[in-house]
Amino acid sequence: MIKVTFIGAGSTVFMKNILTDILLEKNFSNCEIVLQDIDERRLKTSNLVAEKVAKSIGVNPKIIIEKNQKKALSGANFVILMFQIGGYEPSTVIDFEIPAKYGLKQTIGDTLGIGGIMRGLRTVPALLSVAKDMNEVCPGATMLQYVNPMAINCLALSKFAPELKYVGLCHSVQGTAEDLAKDIGEDIKNINYECSGINHMSFYTKFEKINPDGKKENLYPKIFKAGKEKTFGTNWDGCTNEVRYKVLEKFGYFVTESSEHFAEYTPWFIKNNREDLLSEFNIPINEYIRRCKKQIKEWDQQEQNLLDGEKFVCEKSLEYASRIIVSIVEGKEDTINGNVLNNKLISNLPDDCCVEVPCKINNEGINPQKVGDLPMHLANLMKTNINVQQLTVEALRTKKKDAIYHAAMLDPLTSSLLSLDQISSMVDELLIAHKNWIPKFN
Repeated sequence: MIKVTFIGAGSTVFMKNILTDILLEKNFSNCEIVLQDIDERRLKTSNLVAEKVAKSIGVNPKIIIEKNQKKALSGANFVILMFQIGGYEPSTVIDFEIPAKYGLKQTIGDTLGIGGIMRGLRTVPALLSVAKDMNEVCPGATMLQYVNPMAINCLALSKFAPELKYVGLCHSVQGTAEDLAKDIGEDIKNINYECSGINHMSFYTKFEKINPDGKKENLYPKIFKAGKEKTFGTNWDGCTNEVRYKVLEKFGYFVTESSEHFAEYTPWFIKNNREDLLSEFNIPINEYIRRCKKQIKEWDQQEQNLLDGEKFVCEKSLEYASRIIVSIVEGKEDTINGNVLNNKLISNLPDDCCVEVPCKINNEGINPQKVGDLPMHLANLMKTNINVQQLTVEALRTKKKDAIYHAAMLDPLTSSLLSLDQISSMVDELLIAHKNWIPKFN
């Protein structure tokens, strides 16, 4: 019997989507599902939701809830991570409020920038705790890592737990491909694409379809036209795409991550005393805070909605997890985009970084594919983010505060808005505020 353990299963809606994908696979209807979380209320809700998913599909898996991480992992074949260390309060609030005092504006703050750095510092130790327990009680298991900041987390796993079988997973590549298809009036089922880079900053180097006559058609002219005529829609979370289409105009390729994310990975869109830029590109400052407040406010009702009714509508999501599990167990080859250590996969990016590349999955496991060189300007843009990721992991390795300062000083957005002394003071204040959630730094 295949055993799948969800760490952080109190992320109820995300757990529901991935569990649904797994149970819809015909050979996995009787698998063992273990749900683990430290939040008893959320864990109880997730258990009830999981049971409803199984009933709605008409299958009978073994569903277990467990607060103890090591017990939950014992004997697992696959481990799916979906937690947030420090939660909305206090950690996310701290990540936004302290930088705002210094004049640093953020939108999401979970991937790069000072928010991503701090989230990485408090998340990596938890990831390594899971990796350590896996090495002891399920050494052959595969970790499917969904936690942000993706690149920082996965680079740390590769450096500090090299024996671990893992892949970092995100929905931005396949999700953006669907959004692009809608923007140009095409069916995603007919589209082939190639996409690689780093998480939240991958680019589609090919986006084409096969016409009825068998000839390939490059769809980029249609994408450029949608940008020029502003006929594009919103992304999956309702935010507009002005930033991404401006990047397309200037860089020639379409980026995977949403505009509200991408705006804070670069120095061009968020400026002090430039409200006109925020308006022109529809950049929602403090967007993640708004989303969190909305989710917290609506949680009781959402919980009730999840528990009410006889059946769920159970449909496949865009997430890769179930496809990976099926491919490894049944040997059916599939290709996904995953986050792994570079190691010459993208030859003009550093080996010592996390890249997002096509990965073939089969009964031998996860096999990242070599991409070669990316267009130079795209690779150099990515390096501005890789600098921050590498230095954050270096701080965790050495426990030296200087590396945190340097990560923030080299961050594209932070360095464009604050002075060196301001950055140092802000980092000091953040480290004090997060002292219960992060390692001690010298």
